[in-house]
Amino acid sequence: MSYQWNWGVFFQTTPDGTDTYLGWLLTGMKWTLSVSLSAWVVALIIGTTLGVLRTVPNRWLSGLATAYVELFRNVPLLVQLFIWFYVVPELLPEMVKQKLFAMPPVASQFMFGFIGLGMFTAARVCEQVRSGIESLPKGQKNAGLAMGFTLPQTYRYVLMPMAFRIVIPPMTSEFMNIFKNSAVVSVIGMLELTGQARQLLEYTAHAYESFTAATLGYFLINVIVMYSMRWLENRTRVPGYMGGK
Repeated sequence: MSYQWNWGVFFQTTPDGTDTYLGWLLTGMKWTLSVSLSAWVVALIIGTTLGVLRTVPNRWLSGLATAYVELFRNVPLLVQLFIWFYVVPELLPEMVKQKLFAMPPVASQFMFGFIGLGMFTAARVCEQVRSGIESLPKGQKNAGLAMGFTLPQTYRYVLMPMAFRIVIPPMTSEFMNIFKNSAVVSVIGMLELTGQARQLLEYTAHAYESFTAATLGYFLINVIVMYSMRWLENRTRVPGYMGGK
């Protein structure tokens, strides 16, 4: 292979003279973390709510949650981001639309990016929560109701604490995926880690260095997430579940 590696390119000054190419990548990583963590909050709130609704006896609520899952899980993330960024603003009231258009581009890219990514991931979180609840013995729900709890109280104090412990391992995969899926947000113009790597390539023509650095960035993030979630799993382990003794 005749390619000449040049790792020193990261310390060269960018064309505008305000930063280095390494600084670009670090800024991209900051946006990757911001978009991903914001999207994860959205996914947890919406996904948990829908996961509970999918298990309630009310057919209308259960059907509504099922429709959400089928819609958001079967439409590609790329298409959803295009819809959020280009279509949704046009459907909003004129006053809201004007405020959106007055925002700095990076702010609107960030907002629609984490909303789109979060709502896409919520469908997957919903299924994890549903499976966790349905894996519990039926007697737990009956015992909660027999003690005088209402159905919402039974979910809050009896079912959900156990269900969340059970689904931590699959939730770890979803948490890791949201960082990797955040790379798609670059299609609406956000210069997160992948976007910055592509921009570095355009200015320097060093493809291998650019995307090797981006790969290492994603690898580092996911290793931290994996070990953090493993620690959480061990701290919340219940005997008889998740391999507990």
